[in-house]
Amino acid sequence: LLLFNFGAEQTFALNVFKIQEVLKLPNLSKMPYRHPCVVGVSHIRDHTVPVINLAQAIGFTPTPLTDDATIIITEYNRTVQAFLVGNVDRIVNMNWDQILPPPMGTGRAHYMTAITYHGDSIVEIIDVERVLADIRPYNLDVSSDILTEDLLQVAEGREILLVDDSPVAISQASGTLAQLGVNVITAKNGLEAYNLLKGWADEGVNVVEKLLMVITDAEMPAMDGYRLTTEIRDDPRLKDLHVVLHTSLSGNFNKAMVKKVGCDQFLSKFQPDELAKAVEKKLRETAR
Repeated sequence: LLLFNFGAEQTFALNVFKIQEVLKLPNLSKMPYRHPCVVGVSHIRDHTVPVINLAQAIGFTPTPLTDDATIIITEYNRTVQAFLVGNVDRIVNMNWDQILPPPMGTGRAHYMTAITYHGDSIVEIIDVERVLADIRPYNLDVSSDILTEDLLQVAEGREILLVDDSPVAISQASGTLAQLGVNVITAKNGLEAYNLLKGWADEGVNVVEKLLMVITDAEMPAMDGYRLTTEIRDDPRLKDLHVVLHTSLSGNFNKAMVKKVGCDQFLSKFQPDELAKAVEKKLRETAR
């Protein structure tokens, strides 16, 4: 995790795998009709990168545009953007079992995907997918050439377990899957999903027949998607489940981890047609 703050004591974090580099605030160009949280764009390494005032986006006092300000350049869901912050502290290595769900009832919980502790301090891990969805809403619609009548007939009533700690990501994927007519069961982290799967198996349910597939995020508190997949593959009752890793992370690291833990497929968020095609492929395989 990369730790940073907005000039106050509270510490926030982002996963370093989504970070390209950290820079002092460069020169900015203003854009007409921009979202209020977008302070401008900057030309960085041959790319035009929007700069988002992250403090303002999650409901804090906006970070001032001073010479001391810093930007964190990130890649989420195949897009590159920079977040304006106050100060970057350090990088810390954490195990996923040290990452905890946000406490219930916190005022900013919808912008917090998890918490952890560094020393005596609470570190809030920001739900960047929520931030980006507020600034640039995603299109959830599946192309009409995918939503064929025979596909909808085969999909109707089938069940998919969707695992993600971001309410926005759950809403996005559920909205797309609903267009196929499948029933979506949700879990907010890998541990909750694994306990659900084990519970069904303990009750005598044939989970492989019950579920068309499991679609899981990679980064989640309590148990991440890689560990969830490993646990599924190690349980004889669950090992044949079709598991799709659906994540805003990208690059060779994920591809290597997908192969290592035994995921059937890797999908980058959030591409409605690609998600629908993955479901279509599995549906047609099971219909043979």
